[in-house]
Amino acid sequence: MASRLTAKGAATRQRIIEGAAEEIRERGVTETTLDDIRSRTATSKSQLFHYFPSGKEELLLAVARHEAGRVLSDQQPYLGELTSWEAWRNWRDAVVDRYRRQGQRCPLGMLTSQLTQATPGAQAVTTELLASWQAQIAAGIRVMQNRREISAGLDADRAAAALLAGIQGGVSILMATGSLAHLEAALDLGIDQLLGAPAPEPGAPAG
Repeated sequence: MASRLTAKGAATRQRIIEGAAEEIRERGVTETTLDDIRSRTATSKSQLFHYFPSGKEELLLAVARHEAGRVLSDQQPYLGELTSWEAWRNWRDAVVDRYRRQGQRCPLGMLTSQLTQATPGAQAVTTELLASWQAQIAAGIRVMQNRREISAGLDADRAAAALLAGIQGGVSILMATGSLAHLEAALDLGIDQLLGAPAPEPGAPAG
């Protein structure tokens, strides 16, 4: 539907999504009702169902996409500019700060746990988020490889996947314990390993 909306309609739909996201962050998914969202966003029942004909599940999916987008946007501009070791450290700090501010309550996790596998697009939200996140990390590794600051023989995609897996593990532990220590360790050691990867001598074959 979003692609068929007027500019005013798209703005109204986005306002509902953002209001719903704020409500869910404060109350939780199961505690948030459509009436709560209507009250917060000053929309009528007919408006809500105009933009989300299937009701709450369709709205939750839209909010999940919104929250997935926030995961990446909160890391910018650093994630998209991993062109020096200073930039990598800045990105590391941005990731830690993002999850420090979020705390133990993960809006995206709460939303995806409520969406069934039968919901069209539900699985794609997390899949697309992780794919985009990994691709941007890998792009940064390739920049550093082109500058001969990371070994050209390193598989950028696998290294990015490993670093992302460490981040996700650290976030899971944060959710369970409230401690950022594991997330910080995963980032610090992951970046240190990239830094310590031996670069080939000038003129030497890669690999």
